[in-house]
Amino acid sequence: MSKVLNFQLPVYQLCTEYPEIILIMKELGFENITNPNMLRTAGRVMTLPNGCRMKGIPLEKVIETFEKNGFTINQ
Repeated sequence: MSKVLNFQLPVYQLCTEYPEIILIMKELGFENITNPNMLRTAGRVMTLPNGCRMKGIPLEKVIETFEKNGFTINQ
């Protein structure tokens, strides 16, 4: 089964569908992702591209990391 991440969906929804991305995102620099309250609040409205802009993390690096971990990215 293919694991597809739609970057238009909120982070909370992506993490609910694929909980393993929480650790991947933490390693990329999204350290607050492991805080359940932050995930439930900001994660419900924040998309990965917006989070990348806010944290100064290159979107290309995020895409490359997810692809190395077996995900297909749908932007």
